[in-house]
Amino acid sequence: MEVFKTDILIIGSGIAGLSLALKLKDLGEIIILTKKRVFDTATILAQGGIACVVDEEDSFEFHIKDTLTAGDGLCEPKIVELVVKSAPERIKDLIEWGIEFDKDPVNPSKYHLTLEGGHSKKRILHIGDYTGRIIENKLIERVLENFNIQILENHLVLKLIPEKDSSLNGTPKRVVGVYALDFTHFKERVFLAKVIALCTGGAGKVYIYTSNPDTATGDGIALAYEVGCKIANLEFIQFHPTCLYHPKAKNFLISEALRGEGAVLLNAEGKPFMFKYDPIRKELAPRDVVTRAIDMELKVTGAECVYLDISKLPSDYIKRRFPYIYETCLKYGIDITTQPIPVVPAAHYLCGGILTNEWGQTDINNLFAIGECACTGLHGANRLASNSLLEAICFSHQASIKIKEMWHSLKETSYKVPPLQEFQIKEVKEEKVFISHNWDWIRKLMWDFVGIVRNLKMLQFAKNRIEFIKKELETYWSGFYLDLDTMELKNICTVAELIIISAMQRLESRGTHYLTDYPFKRKEFEKNTIISKF
Repeated sequence: MEVFKTDILIIGSGIAGLSLALKLKDLGEIIILTKKRVFDTATILAQGGIACVVDEEDSFEFHIKDTLTAGDGLCEPKIVELVVKSAPERIKDLIEWGIEFDKDPVNPSKYHLTLEGGHSKKRILHIGDYTGRIIENKLIERVLENFNIQILENHLVLKLIPEKDSSLNGTPKRVVGVYALDFTHFKERVFLAKVIALCTGGAGKVYIYTSNPDTATGDGIALAYEVGCKIANLEFIQFHPTCLYHPKAKNFLISEALRGEGAVLLNAEGKPFMFKYDPIRKELAPRDVVTRAIDMELKVTGAECVYLDISKLPSDYIKRRFPYIYETCLKYGIDITTQPIPVVPAAHYLCGGILTNEWGQTDINNLFAIGECACTGLHGANRLASNSLLEAICFSHQASIKIKEMWHSLKETSYKVPPLQEFQIKEVKEEKVFISHNWDWIRKLMWDFVGIVRNLKMLQFAKNRIEFIKKELETYWSGFYLDLDTMELKNICTVAELIIISAMQRLESRGTHYLTDYPFKRKEFEKNTIISKF
């Protein structure tokens, strides 16, 4: 078995992992592991932009209030204040790395700002409707300029390696490395490091309908849970209200920025309906409100989708403001300058995750979690639009401060590395239809029974079925396989079970968690839902 040693090991190549690497580039050798290609991330799919107070009519107080309101009583106020007030500096970081946000065509000395659901002011910086793609590509360019940062593609991390004899109530004080599979050379590898950062993204692939990339299988959450880290608020799955509904389209998001520019939601009869659910904010209500409204319209009418209409705006403006959405929809025969867009909700963002402090640290001293895989306290029960990219760059900065502060002691630490025994890698000899069947089964089960609207009977049914699948996997597919689908299946099974358990513990409706048995908020549940293995 090959063993590699490095100073810092980062798992994941989205905005969180890449920006952390750039912040730590002068500290030592850095390896970034990514399970597919470097740009196969959720970051590259982010259309809307990044929230930041830059306009004189806006203020930190407004952004803080909007974030707290969307979070529905579960945000950590100190974390919200930290992120919002540090946003301008983090935007400067992005600009220094080569990212150029769109300027106002009328006043080029100012940025062009857009409005999204839940925001009281225009504060979304963007680059057309492909902000994430530009950010991802620029960060990759900057990382590749640094000889001491190495990116290894097609590496799936299987397990975190705890330090020998360092456990406290089952949870290790430190982790010393990871076991990984290299799918390029079809061999197992060990990576040892002084610091490990999980930047693995979300878990949208737990659901059959999602805006997430295929890589979003909750890997970091499963890894952290297995070594004893606390996992928080997994019941809060944010469903994006508007994904393109077309038989040939796969997971294509229709940005909230369209509604910010005045797009209107229509039912199957072509009539607006949001005024019935939120008379004041209508289409610009927070995502959980809009998503449940669409869900209700679909159930009442029996229709398969609703429609988003932006055609009242000038054709040239639509093409200039939303080139990516325009071109993609046109490919499917939909001209958004003249036709409404068929849309449905889809699993979009995980508001919970691995519980961290303000520095991105988990329960384990040298293990950090940054980005969507983490639960920082920023989002509470429902993420405010365009706060996700902001959270990632903010906490990569926070983590870099803590790592630099710890570095002297980390360098001097002599880790007790456990014996690195060869772990057996198996091949899937049975027909892969068993794996693909369980993939589809879990994802459809989660959509039907742990989706936008839930009840305890549905959750119990889902829990029973997931336990059965988990037992089947342990019986027939125990251990490690040189097969990405099999290993990802184990991760989505773990995360699905944690989501269900979390949802069953929250006997109220709050934010993105709507439980028909308890349709109102309850004061006694104004706290995090925390799960740990030990």
